[in-house]
Amino acid sequence: MERWAGKIAVVTGASSGIGAAIAKDLAKAGMVVIGLARRVELVEALKSDLEGSAKGRLHAAKCDVSKEEDILKSFRWIETKFGGVDVLVNNAGVLRETTLLEADNTQMLRDVMDINVMGLVLCSREAFQSMKKRSVDGHIVHISSIAGHKVVEIPTINLYSASKFAVRAITETMRMELRTAGTKIKVTSISPGAVMTEIIPASMRDSEIPMLEAEDISQAVLYAIGTPPRVQVHEVIIRPVGETF
Repeated sequence: MERWAGKIAVVTGASSGIGAAIAKDLAKAGMVVIGLARRVELVEALKSDLEGSAKGRLHAAKCDVSKEEDILKSFRWIETKFGGVDVLVNNAGVLRETTLLEADNTQMLRDVMDINVMGLVLCSREAFQSMKKRSVDGHIVHISSIAGHKVVEIPTINLYSASKFAVRAITETMRMELRTAGTKIKVTSISPGAVMTEIIPASMRDSEIPMLEAEDISQAVLYAIGTPPRVQVHEVIIRPVGETF
């Protein structure tokens, strides 16, 4: 991680869960971290978990990644204040409990695709443009899901699996585009199994299903971006021991 010391990392959905763990661990590792979230006050509160100079390296910015204007405004602010983006972690994601065929659930379905897919694509686009403009060999990380490899038998996750399957395809498309453009920018997809966070459906929270902790995923992010320039980690799948999905 030494080569990233003082460099700029942007983490979406940084207010809680996996995003919060990633933001804190990147700051501890020496990066200047901008946590994007709708609940910006929760990102600010993360500083209380940090010590010394790491506390001053974590910054918060209000951004709803389902809204393109928010994304554009945030990345312009980051360029003006910090110079640009070196690492992007697309962590923001939602799971709205409904079925595909339920009446009057259109907005819930749109939320899933707008945040999990379009938000990821648009943030990646803006980060890439920043990296390209400054000739930075940066890194883009997508936090996907085991649900992007198999449709799990949870009847109310509707478009969630579809959105994560899309992330896998987008990751490979992005890798091809980065190669064709002649860059050495890396892209990695990390697919966790069940993680004990807010996104877990209520029906699973009190079950005995094995679950990971958010810190397990943040450590995978540090591993992926900490590899030498010659190494690109394409995909990381992390499952809790005993998971049956």
